[in-house]
Amino acid sequence: MTVLAQEINVDLGDDSMTRPLMTMFLAVLVTFLGTRYVTRHIRARTTPGGALNDLTIGGVHVHHQVFGIALMLLAGLGLIGATPEGAALHVFAALFGIGVSLTFDEFALWLHLEDVYWTEDGRKSVDAMFCVLATTGLLVGGADFVSGAPLTAAWWGSVALLVVDLVLAVVCLLKAKVLTGVVAVFVPPVGLAGALRLAKPRSWWAQRRYRERPRRRARAEQRFDAAYEARWNRVRDFVGGAPNA
Repeated sequence: MTVLAQEINVDLGDDSMTRPLMTMFLAVLVTFLGTRYVTRHIRARTTPGGALNDLTIGGVHVHHQVFGIALMLLAGLGLIGATPEGAALHVFAALFGIGVSLTFDEFALWLHLEDVYWTEDGRKSVDAMFCVLATTGLLVGGADFVSGAPLTAAWWGSVALLVVDLVLAVVCLLKAKVLTGVVAVFVPPVGLAGALRLAKPRSWWAQRRYRERPRRRARAEQRFDAAYEARWNRVRDFVGGAPNA
């Protein structure tokens, strides 16, 4: 009976963590889609009745990442200081998700330290949001980094698998496959496929490993040609809006 009760408590604990994660995931997704809807209409000046415009205070354009950072701070203070439960936990999870979405939607801005939201570099914000959604979604799906009781054979096995996952993820990142690298931490087969396949021509891996291998470099340039980038850019632009001409 004691073992059964412990198993039930663990299950309930896992489920109670999953529900706030789902709240956060939905908050990130809805905020991202809503933000892109608003910003695209502001750019096109087609907001209903002209009610929505860029926020300017004292001649300074206040970017929405400012509100995102403030919300993440507020949610973090609440989660750490108040340790909420029940409905309050969902509220803070939603606030944190909204803050994450508003902040990472301007990832390219704080990466380049300039307003590149509607430039080609601004597409990096969409890539960053894809990574955030993939990570949160996989956690909602029940992905675990380490399992089993500490120091048992199952625990050491899961730690070893995690190390392999991280190595594969790093290789994917060095090959400039960012989204693949993020997913690889949770799904090893994805990381294995990304690590074995060709690197992008401008990646760290290609610049160093393909320097003396012209045939492999040529294959990489053919695999990741302009048509490949155009296909991905159409996906990014469909979600986030096309850059200014």
